[in-house]
Amino acid sequence: MATRYTLIVGTKEWSSWSLRAYMAMRATGAAFDEVVVQLRQQPLTGDEIRRHSKAGRVPILKIVEDGREATVWDSLAICETLAERHPQARMWPSDALARAEARSFACEMHAGFPDVRDQLSMDFARRVAPPALRDETKAQIARIIEAWSGTLARFAGAGGFLFGSFSIADCMYAPVVSRFVTYGIDVPAPVKAYMDRMMALPAMRDWGAAAQKEIEAGLV
Repeated sequence: MATRYTLIVGTKEWSSWSLRAYMAMRATGAAFDEVVVQLRQQPLTGDEIRRHSKAGRVPILKIVEDGREATVWDSLAICETLAERHPQARMWPSDALARAEARSFACEMHAGFPDVRDQLSMDFARRVAPPALRDETKAQIARIIEAWSGTLARFAGAGGFLFGSFSIADCMYAPVVSRFVTYGIDVPAPVKAYMDRMMALPAMRDWGAAAQKEIEAGLV
């Protein structure tokens, strides 16, 4: 069964949602083609994205298999699709209770933390001072740190990621890791060690190198 994947992502310096799907795609070990759409260039950006998906948002995963094609949009849907298609990658914890909690973590990130998104925008390769944070933003940062600290303590020694081995939960929080690095958010030592492990992953390094090239080329 021949399968071809194409992952459509947005500008790597800015597109946090795209990073999530990219991390999951890399975790499968499967070959894939990549298309980068330059964001914030309306109306060209919108037109280009809608050429790939009527939903009009990145990331988008296209799957061609045995003459059939499927288009998957939304970062969490892409992660779930890849986990289902590549069980050998073990992208969810094997333990059922841990898996249920990891899914809750992923969904909380998917739906929440609007003030963190607003005030700590994605600037992957840059290092900048944080703005004056609203109380809501501070509370959301505290919630993230609390959540990470709890799972890291419970699964200590089992791989160093949120639920031991790298999982979709880590994919979903990868942009938050990058935001905390970009803005120099103060975190406890175990959380800092987790962030260092995340930033050292080959997929994160490759994404960062591409974001740096966008900056150097004047694209962002």
